[in-house]
This record gives sequence, C-alpha cells and structure tokens, in this order.
Amino acid sequence: MWILPLVGYLGSAVGFCFMTLAIASGLYYLSEIVEEHTVIAKRLLTKLIYSIMVLQLILCVVDRFPLLPTALGIFSHFIYLGNMRRFPFVKLTDPLFLASCVLVLVDHYVWFKHFSHHQERAYQNMASYYDTPDDVPSFTEIASYFGLCVWLVPFALFVSLSASDNILPTMGSEPSSSSGSAGIDTGMARRRGQGMAKALVDNIRGAIAEGSALVGWKKPEDRL
Repeated sequence: MWILPLVGYLGSAVGFCFMTLAIASGLYYLSEIVEEHTVIAKRLLTKLIYSIMVLQLILCVVDRFPLLPTALGIFSHFIYLGNMRRFPFVKLTDPLFLASCVLVLVDHYVWFKHFSHHQERAYQNMASYYDTPDDVPSFTEIASYFGLCVWLVPFALFVSLSASDNILPTMGSEPSSSSGSAGIDTGMARRRGQGMAKALVDNIRGAIAEGSALVGWKKPEDRL
C-alpha cells in the first residue's frame, strides 16, 4: 500500500489543524466570558485552588501519596493564590507570576517522575509477564490527576489573567478640554484589559495574516 499511508498522514495533519483551531476558539471564548464576569471568575478560581489543596491532602492521607511532592503541589497552589490579589490584572515581571510559571513545570516533572518510578518498580516485581501489578494507577487515573491537580489552575489563570500593560490608566494621555470635569473624566478613562490567552490568539492571527500577505495572499475585501 502506497496511497493509504499518505491519506493517513494527510488526515492526521488536517485533524491536528482542526483541533488547534478548536482549542484557540475555546480559549478566546473563555477569555471573553472572564472579561465580562471577573468577580464571579475570581470567586470560582479561589474556591478551585482551595479545593485542589484539600484534595491533595486527602490523597496524601488516604491513598498514601508521597509527602514531599504533595507539599510541593500545595505550595504551588498557594503561590497561584497570590496571583488573585489583583485579579484579573497581573504584571508579567511580578515575582509571584514568574514563580508560578516555574512551579508549574517543577510540579509536573516531580509527579511525572513519581508515577513513572512507581510503575517501573511495580513491573519489576512481577513474577510473570501475565501478572497484573497491584496498586498501580491506570493511565486514566494518572491523566486525571495531572489534569485536575497539576494543570487545571495554571491553565485557568492563563485564560483569566490580563497583562497589566493593557489596563494602565490613561491619565494625561489626552489633552484636557476647557471644562475641567470633562477633562478629568476623559483623562481617568481606562482601557479594557485583554486576557493573555485572547492576546496570544490575536497575535497568532496577526502573524498568520502578515505571513499570508508576504506570500501574496489577500483578503477578499482587499481585492475589491
């Protein structure tokens, strides 16, 4: 067979493109919702962080999860909680924000090493190839733990937070009018913050538009 493998590669590429577009559209939509309901989003995120911290404690006590990785996970979510003090605005140079970005990767690496080592040790103790190792979490359980306890809060923060450069007050950016009150009201106007996920999608769209313009592709309205 020569053609069918090519069809498989083509279908995989098309499916990957559609999946990427679906994820980008979902991020854009979630950013719009958070921008419209920042108070509700802050409450939900705060409760979510506390809930995951309690869940990790329960897993440590009941299911005998290791103490040090659990402490690291709880400490990471405590740092994530610090980003909520000025929600939804964040400075990209804020030490808490930078520490959150580092802790996401460290927490993922520590838990990945724990589960991989746990499974490797269980399979080494098997007497036969057909034996089933005891007390080894399945792929679904491991993926669910990573999704809920490791990546859910950082992903929600990425969708919800807005870069502070987009929401600085525009005091003095516009000339004041002859009426003092009107000039003050105009000078105190604030620009609406834009979520980081939404800004990322917009930047990617802009880069694609610039790239298509370089190769000679034009929008339908530009051809008229």
